[in-house]
Amino acid sequence: MKYDALIEQYLAGPSLLRRVLDGMTREQLLARPIPGKWSTLEVVCHLADYEPIYADRMKRVIALNEPELLKDDPGLFAKRFAYDQRDAEEELVLIDSTRKQMARILGALKPEDFHRKGGHSRDGALTLEILLQRITAHIPHHVRFIEEKKRAMDKADG
Repeated sequence: MKYDALIEQYLAGPSLLRRVLDGMTREQLLARPIPGKWSTLEVVCHLADYEPIYADRMKRVIALNEPELLKDDPGLFAKRFAYDQRDAEEELVLIDSTRKQMARILGALKPEDFHRKGGHSRDGALTLEILLQRITAHIPHHVRFIEEKKRAMDKADG
C-alpha cells in the first residue's frame, strides 16, 4: 500500500521527540531561552494536545461523510491548559498511544479511503491523506524549535 511509508513516518514521530528531550531536566523543560517563545514543555504539551485533535479529525473523515472539522487556537490552549504544570513523560505517553492506535486504524484502510474528505472551518476541504501528512510533519516541525532552545541554553551556559 502506498500509504505504508507515511504511516511509518507518523509512528516514528514520538521516538524523534523522545530523542530530542533525552536528558533534559524539568528546569530545562520550563526554561524560556528565547524571549517570547514557548518553553520546551509548552511545545511538548502543544504536541500532545493536537494528537487527539488530529486523531478525531482523521476518525471522523474515515467514518463520516464529509464531516465538519473545527478550527482551534493553540495560543488559547497554551494559556488555558496548565502547560507549566504538566508532566513531559505523561504527554509523551499520550502522543505515542494515540499514534499507535491511529496507525492500526490507518493500516487497515483501503487506498481510496485516504481520499475521503472533511470540511475544515478555516482550511476548507481536507483529505485523510492531507490530515495524516500534517500531523506526521507536526513533531519534526516542532523538534527544530526545541533544538533551537537547547542551542540557546548551551550558549547561555557556555
